[in-house]
Amino acid sequence: MTRFIHDQFAKQYLTELLSPLGTVESNKEIAPEVRYIDIFFTPNTSNNSHRERLGLLGEMTRTPALFEPFRNAITRTEMRTCLIKLFTLQGELERQANRQNTPVNEDELPRLWIFTPTASVDFLNSFNASTDEENWGSGIYFCGEGFKAAFIVIHQLPRTPETLWLRVLGRGNVQKQAVEELDNLPENDPLRENILELVQAMIAILEKRQRKAEALNVEEQELIMNLLEMYAEIKAEVREEGKAEGLREGEQQATREFVQTLLRTRFGTVDEQLMARVNTIASLSSEEFTPLLIQLSREEILARFPLD
Repeated sequence: MTRFIHDQFAKQYLTELLSPLGTVESNKEIAPEVRYIDIFFTPNTSNNSHRERLGLLGEMTRTPALFEPFRNAITRTEMRTCLIKLFTLQGELERQANRQNTPVNEDELPRLWIFTPTASVDFLNSFNASTDEENWGSGIYFCGEGFKAAFIVIHQLPRTPETLWLRVLGRGNVQKQAVEELDNLPENDPLRENILELVQAMIAILEKRQRKAEALNVEEQELIMNLLEMYAEIKAEVREEGKAEGLREGEQQATREFVQTLLRTRFGTVDEQLMARVNTIASLSSEEFTPLLIQLSREEILARFPLD
């Protein structure tokens, strides 16, 4: 289930970032045996300003690409499965070119980019993967050119603005640091604002999980905690802007909705007793109520916010 929730986050995240640069297909089906590519990207724009904004991730969008993100270190079996997807798709494109009587341009064939938090030396050597630090820096390993495949070992990437959008897909402190860097972007940064929608989508996934009575494991809690902390901070900034613009009531409603979302995420539903406390909780700052709603049990929340 950890792979599932990370998949959902990674697909939404990459789709959000890459859409301005071309066509993004999530869960693209390929034949003959039905397989699905996490993200298939086809560039169709010369929006170089946005591409440069994405740093190394933007460089990967200059040609068609398959993006396969992994929450845990990729295994040899998983890599072979990804290669099957790559070769199947390349074969389809080559057959299409033959039907149209046009030559196959190697540069236009898609490249496979594997996002993995870590990778051992033995694993990388088993696929003859090596670095090209002069052009790409550390942490990126390319297989032989004929394979058109590369590994992005996220925890080996330098902590620079160029790697930020890749490090968000890491784990533990690497991901937490990247989220903090995102939060420190200028308030009017369009990508920063779009992350709000991504966080809300992630919360919706967790709500669905909770409604099915599926417990979140430690890694899933870590992922959503990082995102919720950032969301709470951004909401606080929005509240201040709302005051300045005379939009206090609209902001209060948004805060109440956020409180209800957190409660549903924790408990699967917001019953009458919890709903009766929403206004009181929402009167606090998001920095105060967010950790309480994440850490306290239902009974502790009821005791912490008694009815008058």
